[in-house]
Amino acid sequence: MTTDVKARNKEVIEEVLAVYPEKSAKKRVKHLNVHEEGKPDCGVKSNIKSLPGVMTIRGCAYAGSKGVVWGPIKDMIHISHGPVGCGQYSWASRRNYFIGVTGVNAFGTMQFTSDFQEKDIVFGGDKKLDKLMDEIEGLFPLNKGITVQSECPIGLIGDDIEAVSKKKAKQIGKTIVPVRCEGFRGVSQSLGHHIANDAVRDWVLEGAGAAEKLKEFESTPYDVAIIGDYNIGGDAWSSRILLEEMGLRVIAQWSGDGTLKEMEATPKAKLNLIHCYRSMNYISRYMEEKYGIPWHEYNFFGPTKIAESLRAIAAHFDGKIQEGAERVIAKYQPMVDAVVAKYKPRLDGKTVMLYVGGLRPRHVIGAYEDLGMEIAGTGYEFGHNDDYQRTTHYVKDGTLIYDDVTSFELEKFVEKIKPDLVGSGIKEKYVFQKMGVPFRQMHSWDYSGPYHGYDGFAIFARDMDMAINSPVWSMTKAPWKK
Repeated sequence: MTTDVKARNKEVIEEVLAVYPEKSAKKRVKHLNVHEEGKPDCGVKSNIKSLPGVMTIRGCAYAGSKGVVWGPIKDMIHISHGPVGCGQYSWASRRNYFIGVTGVNAFGTMQFTSDFQEKDIVFGGDKKLDKLMDEIEGLFPLNKGITVQSECPIGLIGDDIEAVSKKKAKQIGKTIVPVRCEGFRGVSQSLGHHIANDAVRDWVLEGAGAAEKLKEFESTPYDVAIIGDYNIGGDAWSSRILLEEMGLRVIAQWSGDGTLKEMEATPKAKLNLIHCYRSMNYISRYMEEKYGIPWHEYNFFGPTKIAESLRAIAAHFDGKIQEGAERVIAKYQPMVDAVVAKYKPRLDGKTVMLYVGGLRPRHVIGAYEDLGMEIAGTGYEFGHNDDYQRTTHYVKDGTLIYDDVTSFELEKFVEKIKPDLVGSGIKEKYVFQKMGVPFRQMHSWDYSGPYHGYDGFAIFARDMDMAINSPVWSMTKAPWKK
């Protein structure tokens, strides 16, 4: 980026901070920066409690566990233990596609809640949880296991969900996982990911009978596991196609379209492939330490990063897989050329501002650049410092960086920088569209997708073109254009 752009971005940050009281501005300045090439990270503080009274876009620990890590495991029943609201809000909202029959061998689109009332807060909910598990077994006996996703009141009143889970697991002979993911834990949904990973470790990988189950699994030299792909709009399927075409065998998906049996078999993988580093690096590091399984963070957004990732994955294996990777890249190159030829002339030079969770603030950058687009700003809802370190490999000098950005800040940044497209979440979607700014919902692909893989890139390109070049924008004006 030019020196003028860098200077402008610094001025924009100063303008935004000037509106805050002095104490608030001192705190927020640590989360806003202009990236300087060559620095080890993006120069912002992260994973810090949000400022009270300032609108944040973060979620809670319960959302990180139930909504992200555990919820998509399709053949288990996930109890939202507490008042009905949390379960209702998190019910089937992320488009985690699955193959199965609802109520028979798939339960992700059903809501199970202990529906806490006042008396449960006063007298405790252990007996209710015990009874609920009996009802589940009576109504849905084909489930493979149960998780207990704790809501805030559980931690406050001290329910012993571990004792209930151990007792019921012995009675019904299935895996039951208590998860201490009360929403108030941590500063965002990020701690919920970590807690959920620890629950997988303690109750599945190290649970009763885990070693015997592993002995029954027949492995091959080419076994891999997809970790941290939630199959939003079919993403994991698009990724799986490429991995299998290059000669690998995918033995597990965590957790989109995933099963308990796949989770139990993962220690037999020869390589763990992490898509969402933020949500699943903990369990991958554990498996590397405990079982000696290496892990690799890959990126299947856009042809440039897909090719890089396929070759990096193949490098962990022999010549057969390396030849397979080149064959897959060559196979899809004509499709890539056709997509770029069609959409790049329509999108070349367009600017984008991103604000999303997980991996997207960095991983999708390559896909935009493959279409000739430029990233004017990016940031994470719940990123940690290692996310911002990884982001330096994607962003250019002068890019505006914002961590846990407030609603006010994001609106002002968009107003001043005037990007051609904003990619963020559902809370921001209608604000920016009413401002006359094209928008794509980048948490669940705005009800489109998949965006992973070569097939996904074609859909991604179409959707970005449709958003930016729709004739509707000629019928409305942004406030600064009036």
